[in-house]
Amino acid sequence: MSNSPAAEAARRRTFAIISHPDAGKTTLTENLLLAGGAIRAAGAVRARGENRRTRSDWMKIERERGISVSASVMTFDHDGLMFNLLDTPGHEDFSEDTYRTLTAADAAVMVLDAAKGIEPQTLKLFEVCRLRDIPIVTFINKMDREAQDPIELLDEIASKLALDPAPLYWPAGSGGRFKGMLDLRNQQFLPFAKKTADNKDEGHPAAIGFNGNAVSSYLNPEERAELEETAMLVGEASKPFDPQSFLEGHMTPVFFGSALRHFGIDQLLAGLGAYAPPPKAVAAAKGGEPTHIVPGDPEVTGFVFKVQANMDPNHRDRIAFLRLCSGKFARGMKLKVQNTGRQLSVNAPIMFFASDRELAEEAFAGDVIGIPNHGILRVGDSLSETGTIRFAGLPNFAPEILQRVRVKDPLKAKHLKKALEGLAEEGVTQLFRPQFGADFIVGAVGQLQFEVMADRLANEYQLEVQFEASPFAEARWITGTKAEIEDFNTKHKTAMATDIDEQPVFLAKSAWELGYVVERYPTVAFHRTRERG
Repeated sequence: MSNSPAAEAARRRTFAIISHPDAGKTTLTENLLLAGGAIRAAGAVRARGENRRTRSDWMKIERERGISVSASVMTFDHDGLMFNLLDTPGHEDFSEDTYRTLTAADAAVMVLDAAKGIEPQTLKLFEVCRLRDIPIVTFINKMDREAQDPIELLDEIASKLALDPAPLYWPAGSGGRFKGMLDLRNQQFLPFAKKTADNKDEGHPAAIGFNGNAVSSYLNPEERAELEETAMLVGEASKPFDPQSFLEGHMTPVFFGSALRHFGIDQLLAGLGAYAPPPKAVAAAKGGEPTHIVPGDPEVTGFVFKVQANMDPNHRDRIAFLRLCSGKFARGMKLKVQNTGRQLSVNAPIMFFASDRELAEEAFAGDVIGIPNHGILRVGDSLSETGTIRFAGLPNFAPEILQRVRVKDPLKAKHLKKALEGLAEEGVTQLFRPQFGADFIVGAVGQLQFEVMADRLANEYQLEVQFEASPFAEARWITGTKAEIEDFNTKHKTAMATDIDEQPVFLAKSAWELGYVVERYPTVAFHRTRERG
């Protein structure tokens, strides 16, 4: 088999999982790893306290609360393909982290709870996929619990997302009546086995022909007739699955199952292998000129979409997650950072298996490798052998909540500055340094981020901090000519701050004040987002 960059890239499937909190994303992640042969047993994801342990949730606060707040990457080889599963935070306060993770994915699996359908957070994430032209595979989870009518769920996908749903399987009943599903392409029936009386999970029986007599062991005549009728109805009402339409973002193949009972997972994984796209050409600039980087190009290129500090509490490490876009990466290679021109020898690149890691000897387009570094790499950085390639930057978004942070022990003020900068470099929270006053101001999308931050400052940096209300409600990056910025700065000294990149930021006490100032300074631009990279 050819080991060329193009051939290796063609066998990559790099996908993210998106869902509303509680739709079962973490359980699905685990069971995909199980189906892919990457783990031997799915850690039973029980919802309470100490038992809540999953491969992808390694941060202490995640384990205690049973939510995913940082995106992790899991790589596994299955059926001749290399899968890179990007897990995204399930909590909406971390939508920015999810947004960045989606920039590194070639496809997304949208997990819907069969009882709830499309929820607000799912809709928000879907919009991001649409912005980035990411094809979407739908997995309708929890079919063994009470569920909405599956035809209604398909209607909801069609109306809310303007996507053509194309079911590849069709369920027989739901909740206590859930008996399995029919493969609509080859008329095979996949029986669902309930747990036995002593709560043993024996796994599910093998698929059988739907038109033979063996089906009567699993479906009574009424159930069989109902499945036949609804499958026929849905076949007439929905468009047949067209792989090209899926890749163009107009259609979503629909799978059904129960992640907790490992039902429908093998079929979802096979579908991802068959239909999800390998890495494609990525728009970039080379020496300022627009170009496209093709996975088979010989030069190694990639971009940093995430930075994570202290994945290993025993080592003060900072890992930059690099999504490779072309070439054949080999351990020990030298790569240059486009915006700073700094050269890095990548001697200890990591392939991830949640918090387990091993050295990556080689990697190709579509793969995500971790590069340990001490603050050299930032979210949005472009890396390549020549240092001339620049991929589109990843945006920072204006925070929705601004709070002051102070350390309880004033002797540790210096440590606080370093720790806050470290966390801000991960891109999950923003740090603003006011021109007047000693307290730092931290900006975040939601309240949970402050709790996670306090938790991490205590655990990783041994700093007890308190967050307090800040006098500011809005933050905007400002741009203009040097003279305009200086003039603005002079007149608004007490409301000016700089971000982690020393860029000027205007802090307004209210939305009204912001509107008033924007009107008074038509030549100064006020930005809700700022691109790094």
